[in-house]
Amino acid sequence: MDSMVREPVDPPAEKWQRVKPALLTVWRLVLVMWVVPPLLVAAVLPAVLGAPSWSLLALAPLLTGVWLWWVVGRHQRSWRYLEREDDLLISKGVLWRQMIVVPYGRMQLVEVTSGPLDRKFGLARLQLHTAAAATDATIPGLDPDEAERLRDRLTELGESRSAGL
Repeated sequence: MDSMVREPVDPPAEKWQRVKPALLTVWRLVLVMWVVPPLLVAAVLPAVLGAPSWSLLALAPLLTGVWLWWVVGRHQRSWRYLEREDDLLISKGVLWRQMIVVPYGRMQLVEVTSGPLDRKFGLARLQLHTAAAATDATIPGLDPDEAERLRDRLTELGESRSAGL
């Protein structure tokens, strides 16, 4: 009888954490604040000045706003992070994907910020600063409690694994 050799089973994939869906609401609110004024100017001003056919120019900001509404949704869903044993991974982007690896021993400062809109929607932003400016990283759209937990954990890991900085 042939003995069957089994390959070892891979451990379950590491669990990526996603940002809160409320981040999409904040980003879309900001988008509306940027798109509506030019849309109103392009739609109303020509009619007020006596050239209503020029109001068709309002289609440009309208179509741009609709397209950006969709893009912002895809971009928000692309944000994720993963805490590993020696580093933190941050992944974002749809068309141009970016993977940021921040070793715990290279972190110099970890801060949590929350602007007025973030606070209104229960969000916080985690900012990681390292010795190299190119590797500074941000995770937007976190629950404030999760952001503080991450800040405390990353600070502790950064101090314990300090790379002589």
